[in-house]
Amino acid sequence: MLLGIEDHDVRLAVDVGGTFTDVVVLSGDDLTTAKVPSTDDQSVGVIEGIEKACAEAGIDPADIDSFAHGMTVSVNALLEETGAKTALVTTEGFGDVLEIGRQDRPALYDLDAEKPTPLVPRRRRHELTERATVDGIETPIDDEDVRALADELADDIESVAVCLLHAYAHPENERRVAEILREECDAHVSVSHEVLAEFREYERTATTVADAYVTPAIDSYIGQLEARADEHGISTPRVMQSNGGIADPTTVRENAVTTVLSGPAAGVVGADTTAADRADELAGLITFDMGGTSSDVSLVRDGEVERTTDATIGNRPIGVPMVDLTTVGAGGGSVAWVDAGGALRVGPESAGANPGPACYGRGGTTPTVTDANVVLGYIGGSSALGGELELDEVAAHEALAGLAAEAGLDDAVEAARGVYRVANATMTRAIRSITVERGHDPRQFGLVAFGGAGPMHATALADALDIERVVVPRACGVLSAYGLLAADEKHDAVQTYRTPLAAIDTDAVENAYDDLAESVRADASAPNAASIERAADCRYAGQSFELTVPVAEPLDPTALEERFQTAHDTAYGYRMDDAVELVTLRTTATIEREPTTPAYAGEGEPQKDQREAVFGDERHRTPVYAREALPAEDELTGPVICEGNESTVVVPPGWCGTVGTDGTLVLERGDEP
Repeated sequence: MLLGIEDHDVRLAVDVGGTFTDVVVLSGDDLTTAKVPSTDDQSVGVIEGIEKACAEAGIDPADIDSFAHGMTVSVNALLEETGAKTALVTTEGFGDVLEIGRQDRPALYDLDAEKPTPLVPRRRRHELTERATVDGIETPIDDEDVRALADELADDIESVAVCLLHAYAHPENERRVAEILREECDAHVSVSHEVLAEFREYERTATTVADAYVTPAIDSYIGQLEARADEHGISTPRVMQSNGGIADPTTVRENAVTTVLSGPAAGVVGADTTAADRADELAGLITFDMGGTSSDVSLVRDGEVERTTDATIGNRPIGVPMVDLTTVGAGGGSVAWVDAGGALRVGPESAGANPGPACYGRGGTTPTVTDANVVLGYIGGSSALGGELELDEVAAHEALAGLAAEAGLDDAVEAARGVYRVANATMTRAIRSITVERGHDPRQFGLVAFGGAGPMHATALADALDIERVVVPRACGVLSAYGLLAADEKHDAVQTYRTPLAAIDTDAVENAYDDLAESVRADASAPNAASIERAADCRYAGQSFELTVPVAEPLDPTALEERFQTAHDTAYGYRMDDAVELVTLRTTATIEREPTTPAYAGEGEPQKDQREAVFGDERHRTPVYAREALPAEDELTGPVICEGNESTVVVPPGWCGTVGTDGTLVLERGDEP
């Protein structure tokens, strides 16, 4: 029987991962979660997940008032190189910028290191006779040249990227090229001054090409999803962007590159929302999302999610603002293997959702991290991933026994311990890269663990990093979906504006900021409700990198310089007497959403059973609790295992936990028994 939904809103969020699709329904203060296997056509899995969650909540899908969505369509297209057949139109003499790239070498001593293959091969890069400088247009576009090019492209490509020299400052030529191509070609056209109005030719070209490459896939997917949702009476989905904010599907279709980190960004927002009030005594939060395919880590400092404009996806630069994430190929489905030297390795290959790990019982035989957790006893007979997958423990033991034989280990348990430790070492290195390597002490942070597998590994990572507190949100197994409910609407605009601060024309800069503010307000669903934040990229004269600092209104050059000096001192440990340059202006429009406050009851019989689990080199008879039945303010002392439909929390010996009034589990290191 369906509930009457008349006195409160029903909010839906769906996040598609590489292995599972996560769904959250918030009806008033009642929270319902669901997890289903991801499908090749992601929209099919989305609808299946919605139907499952709505059935459990007793809600008709037609009663849903809002629908937020995170997806992996664009990042999959980039990583798997399955995007649109794309052409690049650029200035004469600059057709190879995309391939030349930069001179930096990420693998300095790797003699076989190769650059990624350009998304646009040389035969589809076209050059036009035109020229703009930082001072203006020197050689205008010849319309007939562009029309001739349009005829050449018409039957051969699906998308076009237009990136002309210095178009970030003077877009007249680029704008005219785009007008003609949009008139003459039946293909999507991405234009650099619309995608990323910044200097640095390679990054601007690469980002524009990426936008052109993924836009047809995003456009097709959103169209399919809207049609399927309409069949069920579900409202049009709003989409999570890489910057941690949501946007209307029309906006996303026009700038699809902003969705490359859609799902992971939602997870960081969810972690910040659920754990922020537990970070008062800490320098910030380390977010740790371990899913089926990979693990993502990020930082929240001073109550703000860290963002970057210097990210790479598949070793290709993407210059749009996004949540600052580090990703490693260590997830629950990551395959364990033995290399040529006999060393045990984990990932980056994943068993995916089908057939998945051996313990899924779908025919998979390769050992994975999830299989290791089964052998160690962290997942057992009472566990059911997604509420419907019955685990095949025998298959998991057989897979790890085979790995043990190949690696020369004694048995399946020893192999499982090795897989667990290797995976943890990989994820620990990722956390060190965003903390220690950036001058932050991880011991001063709390660790927020989520994802289907994250809470099983969190305390091991905390032990390795001397972190004292681990926060496991109630909806940790579907936190990326939950984060979609909490995400604000955000829109970004950027414009390179290079000038020494000592000689700055404040009126001209204010006019430029006004134009950027007008641009982001135009993208907002309710322009008058949007708040505007301003920032600027600054650097010392002669530097080749910048730091982003906030800009007050009205602009005060002296205050801006002091903010930059302080930021440089914090990041690098020193400040200089050199002149400071303003390089790039940034503006963000934000429309805040109402906070989500689901009720937590903690009712029922907590203890499900007991089972033997391996911690370090010892076996312990360990109680297994149903997490949703744990009463608020209940205290736990490890070893304990807390199971939910979407995730499992492992509390090892030496750790204790407290259940919060919202169902959040806070774990703290205690004295070793």
